[in-house]
Amino acid sequence: MSKNLFTLLIAFIMCLASCSFVSKDFDTSDKDNLIIQLITYVLDQAHYLDKEINDEFSEKVFDTFLENLDPYKRYFYASDIEEFSKYKYLIDDAFKNPNLDFFELVYKRYTKRMLESEKIFNDILSKPFDFNKNEVCECDFEELDYVKTKDQLFDRWRKLLKIYVIENYHNEIEDDLRKSKDDSDFILRNPVLIEKKTRESLKETMQQNYAFISEEMQRSDWFSVYINSFVSQYDPNTSYLDPESKDRFDVDMSGNYAGIGARLQKKIDKVEITEVISGGPAWRDNILEKGDAILKVRQDKEDEPVGILNMRLSEAVKLIKGKKGTKVHLTVKKVDGTVTEVTVKRDIVLLEETYIKSSIVEKDNNTYGLINIPKFYIDFDNQSNRDAAKDLRTEIERLKEEGIQGLVIDLRNNGGGALKTVVDMAGMFIKNGPVVQVKYFDKEKQVLSDRDRSVLWTGPLVILVNEGSASASEILAAAMQDYKRAIIIGGNQTWGKGTVQNVFPLNRMVRGNTNGDLGALRYTTQKYYRINGGSVQLEGVKSDINVPYRYKYLEFGEKDSENPLQWDEIDKVEFDTWNSNFNFEEAITKSNKRMANNEYLKLVDENAKWIKSVRDNKLINLNYDKYKLELEENSSITEKFKALNDYSMNYSFKSLPYELDLIKNDSVLGLKRERWHKSLNKDFYIDEALNVLSDLRFSYIDK
Repeated sequence: MSKNLFTLLIAFIMCLASCSFVSKDFDTSDKDNLIIQLITYVLDQAHYLDKEINDEFSEKVFDTFLENLDPYKRYFYASDIEEFSKYKYLIDDAFKNPNLDFFELVYKRYTKRMLESEKIFNDILSKPFDFNKNEVCECDFEELDYVKTKDQLFDRWRKLLKIYVIENYHNEIEDDLRKSKDDSDFILRNPVLIEKKTRESLKETMQQNYAFISEEMQRSDWFSVYINSFVSQYDPNTSYLDPESKDRFDVDMSGNYAGIGARLQKKIDKVEITEVISGGPAWRDNILEKGDAILKVRQDKEDEPVGILNMRLSEAVKLIKGKKGTKVHLTVKKVDGTVTEVTVKRDIVLLEETYIKSSIVEKDNNTYGLINIPKFYIDFDNQSNRDAAKDLRTEIERLKEEGIQGLVIDLRNNGGGALKTVVDMAGMFIKNGPVVQVKYFDKEKQVLSDRDRSVLWTGPLVILVNEGSASASEILAAAMQDYKRAIIIGGNQTWGKGTVQNVFPLNRMVRGNTNGDLGALRYTTQKYYRINGGSVQLEGVKSDINVPYRYKYLEFGEKDSENPLQWDEIDKVEFDTWNSNFNFEEAITKSNKRMANNEYLKLVDENAKWIKSVRDNKLINLNYDKYKLELEENSSITEKFKALNDYSMNYSFKSLPYELDLIKNDSVLGLKRERWHKSLNKDFYIDEALNVLSDLRFSYIDK
């Protein structure tokens, strides 16, 4: 069986598994209740966990929902919570037999408290803050009680707002002092005026935020928060995707969409273009620029444009997006104030930051390749579009043409993606064999294997990971580690997500649906396991070479999430390790020796401990003299950590020839690559990866 046929078969089996429960009749008279029916049914029938929906579960939903709505406890009173509490142990029943009494009560009260809070912050920010008052703000919000009185609520708001004002006030004061040192004619501003400026600036920002909430956030958005408070009790990776979230998810997975190629931001009086995406239709036609405001939208076959200023941003975007090849006419207020209508032919917009990119670098007269994989993207609706596996193959071939003698794969901060893609990728580095094991809760395990005996890259291989490498990233790193095909360089461990999710459109379950788009449910269907039988769930992938990093002591990963699935293991599957003369042990030993006496890394570890201590401090001084003194003390401590930013190598990172041709006509792409190459030269991980590749090369002896 060919590799492609096998992966298609696996996809078909998974599709059958996800659709096998679609047979129940549902009450479709109310959309919200229908969504609850569908979600509870899918979770009951298909989620990996057989979760008991009981009073304990209900209590957790209750707490999660209120925390999601009011994390800083600045809206609800203790009396509100007491009133809500009569539903604390009834939410489970409300999902089994759908009713929204609890949600409606909380939603209406929240809306009321939001309106009240708008008056509160306007009142507070209309008067000067007293920076001489000795007081602190307790920022451990989980431990705070809900307020009992209006005065207490007012005071909580006052302290929270004062934090933002005092920070910006200090920055303005310090900025003036720096200017006065550089310019003897510079006149220091009166602190009273600075306080007023920072306070009024915050007031304007708050008003904009509240305007956004009132204009953009609808009842359906808060209903989604409620639903997710329920489904998140199963595990942290199960979530309800409302229609808009589902669209964003699809774009995120595929890395492309059909539109004009511009990022938009809703402001009080306009919809502003914040970025023209390089390579998109608007960029190619050179008719839009950052700062332009879109006032109206007209479709190609329509006579009258539609004004979008009073429209939700998501609705405006729907009007602007459309099928590839169609035209949209935009009434635009240019940066210079002129108003004109421009026509843009929609096209596929590629989100460049999603896609794989590569570079070559010279070290000690040797050429190495570096490939950055931000995500395991794939377009399931159109297999002819770009996907990460095809792009990786292309980049490796290009690097081989440049004569590289070693390869670095950078999976840092790669949150994962398609399982199919990672199996295809692993096959590029091994002859054939198992890559990952997957198991439904009630079925025998499946082994997903590479069945193509060809190997695209046989040379030295290093894979970079960090605490942000999750899911598919962990599968690839774990497989290469188990095969002894690559050396893994990273922190203590990767994220630790050993589960597989399926995204199921809820519309599929309702015949003759008249309720519009019901969204989708992303739910956990499987756990995956290494070919050695171990799981990466919670524990992640342990690096062969552990490099200190600034956030080493902070809480990261699946183990620090709410309701994670637990670690377990299954039987290993038979596989043959990579047959080569690369001396991994020697290379790892040399790397550890280099790092053991590295003063830069000692400083990194010291910095990491200090960051942890700062994060653990939940008290903020609101007396300016004490606030300033604390900052000065911290500044004296951090002075020595500035050296971390000075780390630099003298390598020459270069784009490949095909990309250099693109850059000739794309200055934006050229700037992006210039910045990337500059950051690579300041990256200790990259430096050590190149050192390890050199060590592996020297340990390699042809048989």
